[in-house]
Order: sequence, then C-alpha cells, then structure tokens
Amino acid sequence: MDVTHHRPALDAGFARRLLHWSSRVFFLTVLAGQLAFVAFILGFFVRHILAGNIAGWSEKRLITGYVAGDDTGNTMFAIHVCGAALLTLSGLIQLIPAIRQRAPRLHRWNGRAFIAMAILMSLGGLWLTWVRGSYLSLVAGFAVSLNGILILVFAILALVYALKRDFVAHSRWAMRTFIVVSGVWFLRLSLMAWLIINGGPVGMNGKMSGPADIFLDYGSYLIPLAILEVYFLAKRSNLPWVKAGTAMLVLVGSLLMAVGVFGAMSILWLPHM
Repeated sequence: MDVTHHRPALDAGFARRLLHWSSRVFFLTVLAGQLAFVAFILGFFVRHILAGNIAGWSEKRLITGYVAGDDTGNTMFAIHVCGAALLTLSGLIQLIPAIRQRAPRLHRWNGRAFIAMAILMSLGGLWLTWVRGSYLSLVAGFAVSLNGILILVFAILALVYALKRDFVAHSRWAMRTFIVVSGVWFLRLSLMAWLIINGGPVGMNGKMSGPADIFLDYGSYLIPLAILEVYFLAKRSNLPWVKAGTAMLVLVGSLLMAVGVFGAMSILWLPHM
C-alpha cells in the first residue's frame, strides 16, 4: 500500500504574526540603541558645547573633531552632531504607530522636519568628509559618501511621493530614508559586533581599509537596506514560508544589532558620558 507523507503546512496566521512581531523586536532594539546614542551626544558633545569647552572633544578619539584655529570646521562639526541627535529623535517618532494613527498632524509636520534635516545633514556630512577631510581612507570616505548620496535620493523620493499623495510608496521611501540616515549608527554597531563576535579586530586596520573594514563600511547600511526590501516583499507575499523566513532574518539581524548596541554602549559611549 502506498502511503504519501505530507509535511504539515505552515499556518498562514502564525507566519503573519511572526513577521509582525519580528518587526516590533527590530523597532525596540533600534529604539534602545538610538536613544543611547542620543544620550551620548547630549552627555559628551553637547555638554562640552554648553560648558564652552569644545576642545574637550579631544577626550574621545575622533577622525576630525576639535581642531585648534578651525572655527568653520569646528562649528560645522558641532552643528552636525547636534543635528544628529535631533534627526535621530525625529526618525524614531515617525516609526511609532500610535503617533501615526492618533496624531497624524504631528506625524506630517515631524516627517517634513525629518526629510529637511536628513537632506541638510547629508550635505553637511559630505562637506565634513571632502572639504574638511574627515576620513581615514579613500575607501571609507567613498562609503560614507555613498551613504550620504542615498540619503539625498531617498529623502527626495519620500517627499515627492508624499506630495503626490501616494502614501504607500511614500511610506516605503521614508523607511528606506530612515535606514540610510542611521548609516553611521549602524556602522558603529557593526564594528562593535564584529569585535565582540571575533574576539578582536580580525581583518581590520587603523585606516578602516582592511577587508573586514571595507565589508562593514558598506554593509553597515546596505545590508539593513536589503533586509528592509526583503521585509517589504514578505509583507506582500501570500506564502507563509516567505513570511516566516523573513521574520527569522529580521530576528537574527536584531540579535546582531543588540550585540552591537551593547558593545557601543560599553566601549564607545558610556565611558565618555
């Protein structure tokens, strides 16, 4: 007698809920890590600015922080780091579903501010990189510049689709903008996660041009961007295994991000606050 064995089908409702909750885990991890980043900016950079002691930035190793006699560069750098705190908080507000649903006016105005700040911060970052010379190697300089260019392109597209009232496309471009705006933050986390997982600077050098450095320079924002695209596809898919597989991918990414947040907080941020 022939007996046909069938694997139990993956429940569609379970796969949908798993994808939903994986996105919540991702958001909570981002929320914790980015609030810690903002706290570091306030507790280190802004603290020294308010004390009238921007030379105190030299207490932390920076590519190009305080430079004696470079008033323009120091001012641009101060604006950039303070703007980073505002932009980070603005982006987090945009991701909170309750605000989108219950305070649509706040969501719209904060969204406009987020897009405007993203464009200005991108241009400021490009100036700091190529005019002030704030890069360790050309490959690292090109990586952060590509990140800046993507911010400009994605932010403008998010604005265009909002003006066209195509809110589905606008939402996707806004999410892409959030990912690339967080590129420098993702890079810090990627570096720390790599160091922790490998037990040291494997494939790295002091110029950010080693094989691991190059992978992280570009992958720190391109990989989260790719995961976001897979997530968009999974949400539209009717295949439960696609939703469940994507949920696993998002959860693994969130776990790696949590490792990076721990490393960044304990090594890069808390000791200087």
